[in-house]
Amino acid sequence: MKISRKTKTLKIVLDLFDKRDNAYSVVELVSIFSKKMNKTTVYRILDRLEDSGLLHSFLDKDGLKRYAKESSIINTSQKNTDHPHFVCDDCGISTCLPLEVNIPSIPNFKINNSEHLYTGQCHDCQA
Repeated sequence: MKISRKTKTLKIVLDLFDKRDNAYSVVELVSIFSKKMNKTTVYRILDRLEDSGLLHSFLDKDGLKRYAKESSIINTSQKNTDHPHFVCDDCGISTCLPLEVNIPSIPNFKINNSEHLYTGQCHDCQA
C-alpha cells in the first residue's frame, strides 16, 4: 500500500527512520516528537507507515511496541519468513537482524505472525 498524502509531520517521522537503522519504541517516538506533534498524531502516523509497509513493528522484552524501517537487506517478501530483532540489555538500542527465520508449517495450525527477539550486549556496550 502506498501513502497517498505525505504531510509535514509524516515527513518528519520518515526522516528520523532514514537517518538511523535503529528501532524506536512508541514512548521514545512520542518524546522525540513532543514539540512538533501530539501523541495521537505520532500514533496515527506510525499506523499509516506500518499499513503502507514502510515500517514494521515488534514487541521488545518489556512488551513495548517498537518500530523499524523495512530494510532491503531482509527479504520479507517471501511467504513464511520473518526476521529477528535485537535489544541491548545495557543501552536499550534495538535493531533488525539481517537474518531470515523460516516459520515451520505445523499441522492444524495457521501461523499469522512470529516474533524472534534476541537480547544481550551490543558492540558498543561490550567494549
